[in-house]
Amino acid sequence: MSLNQKEFVEELRVEWKQLWIERHDDKVRAEGIAAKDYGQLFVDKGTIIHATRDFKALNFKDILEEHAVLNAERYIPPDPSVGGWAKFVKTNITNGRPRKQFRRELRREVGEKQQLKQSGRGWLHK
Repeated sequence: MSLNQKEFVEELRVEWKQLWIERHDDKVRAEGIAAKDYGQLFVDKGTIIHATRDFKALNFKDILEEHAVLNAERYIPPDPSVGGWAKFVKTNITNGRPRKQFRRELRREVGEKQQLKQSGRGWLHK
Protein backbone atom coordinates (compact mmCIF):
# COMPACT_ATOMS: atom_id res chain seq x y z
CA MET A 1 0.00 0.00 0.00
CA SER A 2 2.72 2.48 0.92
CA LEU A 3 4.63 1.83 -2.33
CA ASN A 4 1.53 2.61 -4.40
CA GLN A 5 0.87 5.64 -2.20
CA LYS A 6 4.44 6.85 -2.67
CA GLU A 7 4.15 6.53 -6.46
CA PHE A 8 0.86 8.43 -6.37
CA VAL A 9 2.42 11.23 -4.34
CA GLU A 10 5.32 11.42 -6.80
CA GLU A 11 2.82 11.76 -9.69
CA LEU A 12 1.06 14.54 -7.79
CA ARG A 13 4.39 16.25 -7.13
CA VAL A 14 5.29 16.17 -10.85
CA GLU A 15 1.91 17.67 -11.72
CA TRP A 16 2.35 20.27 -8.94
CA LYS A 17 5.69 21.35 -10.41
CA GLN A 18 4.16 21.58 -13.90
CA LEU A 19 1.37 23.76 -12.53
CA TRP A 20 3.85 26.29 -11.17
CA ILE A 21 6.17 26.17 -14.21
CA GLU A 22 3.41 26.52 -16.81
CA ARG A 23 1.37 29.19 -15.02
CA HIS A 24 0.49 32.45 -16.72
CA ASP A 25 1.66 35.53 -14.81
CA ASP A 26 -0.69 38.50 -15.04
CA LYS A 27 1.56 41.44 -14.21
CA VAL A 28 -1.25 44.00 -14.21
CA ARG A 29 -3.22 42.24 -11.47
CA ALA A 30 -0.14 40.66 -9.86
CA GLU A 31 -1.43 37.11 -9.88
CA GLY A 32 -0.57 33.71 -11.31
CA ILE A 33 -3.19 31.84 -13.31
CA ALA A 34 -3.33 28.13 -14.16
CA ALA A 35 -2.64 27.60 -17.87
CA LYS A 36 -4.54 24.29 -18.16
CA ASP A 37 -6.63 21.83 -16.16
CA TYR A 38 -4.96 19.79 -13.43
CA GLY A 39 -7.56 17.23 -12.37
CA GLN A 40 -5.58 15.52 -9.63
CA LEU A 41 -4.75 18.87 -8.03
CA PHE A 42 -8.38 20.11 -8.23
CA VAL A 43 -7.32 23.13 -10.31
CA ASP A 44 -9.17 24.21 -13.46
CA LYS A 45 -7.85 26.33 -16.31
CA GLY A 46 -8.01 30.01 -15.37
CA THR A 47 -7.95 29.42 -11.62
CA ILE A 48 -5.88 31.95 -9.71
CA ILE A 49 -3.10 30.03 -7.97
CA HIS A 50 -1.03 32.93 -6.67
CA ALA A 51 -1.95 36.51 -5.81
CA THR A 52 -0.53 39.29 -3.68
CA ARG A 53 -3.56 40.42 -1.66
CA ASP A 54 -6.26 38.65 0.34
CA PHE A 55 -5.60 35.24 -1.12
CA LYS A 56 -5.20 31.78 0.38
CA ALA A 57 -2.43 30.16 -1.63
CA LEU A 58 -2.58 26.57 -2.82
CA ASN A 59 -1.00 24.13 -0.44
CA PHE A 60 0.39 20.73 -1.47
CA LYS A 61 -0.35 19.28 1.95
CA ASP A 62 -4.05 20.19 1.63
CA ILE A 63 -4.20 18.46 -1.74
CA LEU A 64 -2.66 15.31 -0.26
CA GLU A 65 -5.20 15.37 2.56
CA GLU A 66 -8.07 15.71 0.06
CA HIS A 67 -6.80 12.56 -1.65
CA ALA A 68 -6.77 10.86 1.80
CA VAL A 69 -3.04 10.19 1.73
CA LEU A 70 -1.90 8.77 5.07
CA ASN A 71 0.81 10.76 6.89
CA ALA A 72 0.83 13.67 4.43
CA GLU A 73 3.47 15.46 6.53
CA ARG A 74 5.93 12.73 5.63
CA TYR A 75 5.92 13.62 1.94
CA ILE A 76 6.54 17.36 2.22
CA PRO A 77 9.53 19.19 3.70
CA PRO A 78 8.99 21.13 6.93
CA ASP A 79 8.18 24.82 6.87
CA PRO A 80 11.36 26.94 7.11
CA SER A 81 10.00 28.72 10.18
CA VAL A 82 9.61 25.36 11.95
CA GLY A 83 13.05 24.26 10.93
CA GLY A 84 14.96 21.82 8.80
CA TRP A 85 18.56 20.82 8.28
CA ALA A 86 19.75 24.39 7.77
CA LYS A 87 18.16 25.61 11.00
CA PHE A 88 19.53 22.57 12.87
CA VAL A 89 23.07 23.32 11.69
CA LYS A 90 22.76 27.01 12.56
CA THR A 91 21.43 26.38 16.06
CA ASN A 92 23.32 23.26 17.12
CA ILE A 93 26.55 22.89 15.15
CA THR A 94 27.86 26.36 14.36
CA ASN A 95 28.49 28.86 17.09
CA GLY A 96 26.23 31.47 15.49
CA ARG A 97 28.93 33.48 13.74
CA PRO A 98 28.93 33.54 9.94
CA ARG A 99 32.01 32.09 8.28
CA LYS A 100 32.89 35.30 6.41
CA GLN A 101 32.99 37.26 9.64
CA PHE A 102 35.25 34.60 11.17
CA ARG A 103 37.64 34.81 8.21
CA ARG A 104 37.79 38.61 8.46
CA GLU A 105 38.73 38.34 12.13
CA LEU A 106 41.49 35.88 11.28
CA ARG A 107 42.94 38.29 8.73
CA ARG A 108 42.89 41.12 11.26
CA GLU A 109 44.79 39.00 13.77
CA VAL A 110 47.54 38.27 11.25
CA GLY A 111 48.08 42.01 10.90
CA GLU A 112 48.70 42.25 7.20
CA LYS A 113 48.90 45.89 6.22
CA GLN A 114 47.21 46.79 2.98
CA GLN A 115 48.43 49.37 0.57
CA LEU A 116 47.09 52.84 1.37
CA LYS A 117 44.49 54.42 -0.85
CA GLN A 118 44.74 58.08 -1.79
CA SER A 119 41.29 59.48 -0.89
CA GLY A 120 39.46 57.49 -3.55
CA ARG A 121 41.60 58.69 -6.49
CA GLY A 122 43.65 55.55 -6.91
CA TRP A 123 46.43 53.79 -5.07
CA LEU A 124 49.09 55.76 -3.31
CA HIS A 125 52.50 54.82 -4.68
CA LYS A 126 55.44 55.19 -2.35
